[in-house]
Amino acid sequence: MSVSRTAATAARVLSQLRRDRRTVALLLIVPCVLILLVDQLFAGRELVFQSVGVPMLGLFPLISMFLVTSITMLRERTTGTLERLLTTPLTKLELLLGYGIAFATVAIVQAAVVSLVGFGLLGLNAAHSEVLIMLLAVANAILGMAFGLFVSAFAQTEFQAVQFMPAFVLPQILLCGLFVAQDQMAGWLQAISSVLPLTYAFDALDRAAHDPTLGPRFWADVAVTVGTTLLALGLGAVTLRRRTP
Repeated sequence: MSVSRTAATAARVLSQLRRDRRTVALLLIVPCVLILLVDQLFAGRELVFQSVGVPMLGLFPLISMFLVTSITMLRERTTGTLERLLTTPLTKLELLLGYGIAFATVAIVQAAVVSLVGFGLLGLNAAHSEVLIMLLAVANAILGMAFGLFVSAFAQTEFQAVQFMPAFVLPQILLCGLFVAQDQMAGWLQAISSVLPLTYAFDALDRAAHDPTLGPRFWADVAVTVGTTLLALGLGAVTLRRRTP
């Protein structure tokens, strides 16, 4: 593996993102606007906002990273950029690592900005350190990146890529426990929820926000989140192939 080729790939992706103002707005501004809207939605109900606000800090980056990654990777595929890259000495591992480093860098900035707004401006509190919440938000953003990389292989247009948001991500948000606790759902919904990765990502955030002792369940949630990310990246690597001889 070449470190220089991996770094060059990451630098290229970051350069493309920096020139796209709409993407920058989606990544950095939209999550902050959303958490501000949630604050106003629960104005006068501080306990409710404290309950849902911190977990949302980690979920909003996942959503935006999913959209940006799926659309960006689709452009790479449809414009022939990906195919041209695969004719060079650049390997699939270097390509994936380059994308991962680029989007992880963006995820760190994104999580830092939205955490600053949530904890600094809106007065959110968590049972554990703000750094832990930010790290979980970064992990969720990288999970969203991995999902976006994987599903981009199944879309032919940017519109189709966006359609994966309500089809792939929204059901996970509805069933993760954010709106209704998992143990209060119907049995068949609990069964579905228990196999959805976002359920474990949300549970880790919820425990970090409200549980004074994290316990083994928290680390199990983190392990599932990381494992799902690696699995999605591996499946995404399978779809990285040349389409012409």
